[in-house]
Amino acid sequence: MKFEFESLTEEVRYKLLLATVLPRPIAWVTSQDRNGIVNAAPFSFFNAFGTEPPTLAIGVGRNSPTQPKDTCLNIRATEEFVVNLVPFSAAEKMRASSMPFPSYVSEVAVVGLQTVPSELVAPPRIAESPASFECKFMQEIRLGGFSLILGRIVVLHVRDEAVLDAARFHIDATNMDLIGRMEGAQYTFTRNKFEPSAGLGQALLAKHKE
Repeated sequence: MKFEFESLTEEVRYKLLLATVLPRPIAWVTSQDRNGIVNAAPFSFFNAFGTEPPTLAIGVGRNSPTQPKDTCLNIRATEEFVVNLVPFSAAEKMRASSMPFPSYVSEVAVVGLQTVPSELVAPPRIAESPASFECKFMQEIRLGGFSLILGRIVVLHVRDEAVLDAARFHIDATNMDLIGRMEGAQYTFTRNKFEPSAGLGQALLAKHKE
C-alpha cells in the first residue's frame, strides 16, 4: 500500500504521520504572553536538532486557518520558552493541558501544575517534569498550517535523582520515567530498553576494510 502525499489532504497526511512516526518525544512547552499569563501545551512534533548551537525544534499547529496557537503567539512576542519533558506521573495533566482553553486562561492554573522559576528566561518550568530546557527563540519557519520553531537551549535542568554522575554528565534516563506519543490518543513508556547486537555491523565493516 502506498500513499502519495501530493494527492492527500492535510488532515489525512497528519493522520498518517501520527500513525507511522513512532514513538515521538513530547515537548510540554511553557510560554507566557506580554501580560504574564503562563501557557502550557504539549507538542509531539518535537526533537533535538543540533549541539552547536544546541537546538530544539517544535512543530506548532494552528487553532484555525487564521488563528495561531497561544504557544506560537507567545514565543513570537517574548522570544522565550521552556521545553519540559513528560513523566508517566504527569500524563493526565499533560493531556488536560492540550485542551483548547481561551488565551486568557492559564493551563498551569486550571490543570493544577506546580511551577518553579527559570533562570535565564521568563516562562517558568513545570515542577513535575524531570528535565526542562530553557530556550531562546532562534527562528520560525512557516510550513503551511504549521510553524517549525527553533530554540537555542541556554539551560538544562535535570532532577537530582536522575543524575548518576554529574562530573561525567551521566543521566539515568530510566529514572526520569518519560513517556512518548503513539498514534491517536495512545502513549508509550520509555522505560523498556534493549541494545541490538553489534556483531553484524562489525563483521560487515571488517569485510569491507579488507
